[in-house]
Amino acid sequence: MLTPVPLLIVPLALYNIIVFLMPGTEWTTVLTTVEMMSGAHWTITLAEGFIVLSLFFLFFEILKSTRISSRSIIDHMLSMLVFAAGLAEFLLVRPAGNSVFAILLCIMLLDVVAGFSVSIRVAQRDFSVDPRAQQ
Repeated sequence: MLTPVPLLIVPLALYNIIVFLMPGTEWTTVLTTVEMMSGAHWTITLAEGFIVLSLFFLFFEILKSTRISSRSIIDHMLSMLVFAAGLAEFLLVRPAGNSVFAILLCIMLLDVVAGFSVSIRVAQRDFSVDPRAQQ
């Protein structure tokens, strides 16, 4: 029932929660440090974790776009609206004017383009002409 809801609205909402409801939170805040077998220390910041989470949601959005139904058209239209809202926020809202939000916006654009591309490709494979029907 919730399948036509674009999943990338979740990272957009999380970004706004972090920026507007948790003032003072820096994207450079270290979430964790992992010691590698090589002896190197891999630090993961809030920004990097957020981008990985957004890519995780993008993966499921692309999986959703492989289905052909009337709901998938609605899903693509809603994904376009989420991208448009994100673009407006990026251009007009000062706290959204940073690289983290720009990467989130690129992920949203990739969702829109990939969603339409995959749907068109799947629809082409689904369409077939019976040679006996032409006679």
